[in-house]
Amino acid sequence: MAPGRNLFGLSAQAKARLIEKLSSASPMRSGRPQRQSDLEVSDSARRLDVSEFEGHREIRMIREAAEFLGIADPFFRVHEGIAGAETVIDGCSYVNFASYNYLGLNGHPRICAAAKAAIDRYGTSVSASRPVSGERPVHRELELALAHLHGTEDCVALVGGHSTNVTVIGQLLGRNDAIVHDALIHNSIVQGALLSGARRVPFPHLDAEAADRILGEARPRNGHALLVIEGHYSMDGDVPDLPAFIAAARRHGAWLMVDDAHALGVLGPRGFGTADHFGIDPGEVDIWMGTLSKTLVSCGGYIAGRRDLVDYLKLIAPGFVFSVGIAPSAAAAALAALDLLRSEPERVRRLNDRAALFLHLAREGGLDVGGSIGASIVPVITGSSIRAGRLAQALFRRGINVQPILYPAVPERAARLRFFLTAAHSEEQIRETVAILLEESRQVASEPSDLAAVARHLGKSRIFSR
Repeated sequence: MAPGRNLFGLSAQAKARLIEKLSSASPMRSGRPQRQSDLEVSDSARRLDVSEFEGHREIRMIREAAEFLGIADPFFRVHEGIAGAETVIDGCSYVNFASYNYLGLNGHPRICAAAKAAIDRYGTSVSASRPVSGERPVHRELELALAHLHGTEDCVALVGGHSTNVTVIGQLLGRNDAIVHDALIHNSIVQGALLSGARRVPFPHLDAEAADRILGEARPRNGHALLVIEGHYSMDGDVPDLPAFIAAARRHGAWLMVDDAHALGVLGPRGFGTADHFGIDPGEVDIWMGTLSKTLVSCGGYIAGRRDLVDYLKLIAPGFVFSVGIAPSAAAAALAALDLLRSEPERVRRLNDRAALFLHLAREGGLDVGGSIGASIVPVITGSSIRAGRLAQALFRRGINVQPILYPAVPERAARLRFFLTAAHSEEQIRETVAILLEESRQVASEPSDLAAVARHLGKSRIFSR
C-alpha cells in the first residue's frame, strides 16, 4: 500500500480535493434583497450546521461511495432477540460472530433471575450517584467479587466502560505527567490521556522494548508516568508480553495499567484474565481495568487495585462522583455471571477450543488473520475497505453476520472482518462458516474495483453540488 492511501483506496490528495469541493458548496442564492425575516432564518441556521464538520463530510463520502459500489450499510441492524451464537435479524436467522457474549451467558436463567430479583428489591435505578444516596449492597458485593478475582484489595464499578478509562486516566494524570501507551490502544484510553493534559507517547504495537526505551526518554523528572496496555486487543486478538511490560514499568518507576476488557472470561485456564494467562501475581499491576459488558453480560466498567487508590477514585473521579450508580439489575447480572465464570470453567475451555479451530481453519485456507492467538477474536484482514464491505455483505447473504471494520476506524490497508467467537458456537458452525468465508473471499478478490470511477462519481455527486 502506497503512503497516503486511504478512504476506499483514494489518495490523500484526491480525498482532500473532494472534501474541499464539498466544503465550498453552498445553497443556491436568489437575487432578491434579503428581508429581516430572511436574516433571522439565516442567523438561526448558522447556530449549528453538522455538514461543516470534516468528519461528517467524510462519513457522507464513504456512504456515497458504498452506495455507488452496491455495498449495503452493515451497521445498526436490529436484532430481534438474544444475540448469541445465533441471532434473528429482520425475521431471518444468522450465525452470529458480532457479539461480546464470549461465554454464552447472556440470557442464562440464573443471571436473568438475579437481575429480576434486584429490580423487585431496588427498582430499575438507584436514582442518585453512589456518594449521595445511590449506594446499594449489590454494588459492594460485585466490587469485592471482582477484587477477589483480580487478586487486589478493592474495586470500584462505574456505569460505563469507555467512561471508566476516560475519567480515571483524566483524573490521575496531569500536564506535568507522561502517558506511554500501545499505538493500538483503545479509544477510551486515548480520550482519557487527552483529558488529562499529560504528554502522550505511543509505542509500536506490543513492543515492550520500545515502551521501555520511550519511558526512559519521556519519564518526567517531577511528575508521574503511566504505562498502559490492553490484556487482549479487541481489533487483533493478540496479547502483550505482560512480564516484559511489568519489568519496563518497574525499571522507570512508572505505574502500569492493564485494560482487561476483552481478557476476562477469555484468557487463562480459569478465564481470570491476563495475569491468569501468564501465571503472575496480579499485584504486579498497579491498575486493572475491566468492563461488565463482555463476558459478564451486563453494562459498566471497573477499576481494581489497592484500597487507597479505590478510595481516592470514589471521592475524586468525576465519572463516579457525578454520575448515577450502576442500575441494580446490571450489578446483579454481572455478579451472577461472575459466579458462573468461577463455577463453570469448562466454558472458557470450550470458547478457546472454538476460537483456535476457527483460527486454524482460516490460516490453513490462506486468510490473513494477523497476530491473533485464537482465544476469542480472529480478524480476517482484507487490506481494502471495499473488499471488507463486499465480503461482509456476501457472508450476510449466506446467513453469517460479521461486522466489517473499515477506514477510518483502522488504516485502509488494515480493513478487515472481525470475528468474535463464543463458547456457544458449535464446531459445525465454525467449519461451515470458514468454508463459506474462503469461497466468498475468492469471489470478492476477483471483483475489480474501479477507484477512478468512484472518484468521478463522488465528484459529480449531489452531496458535493447542493
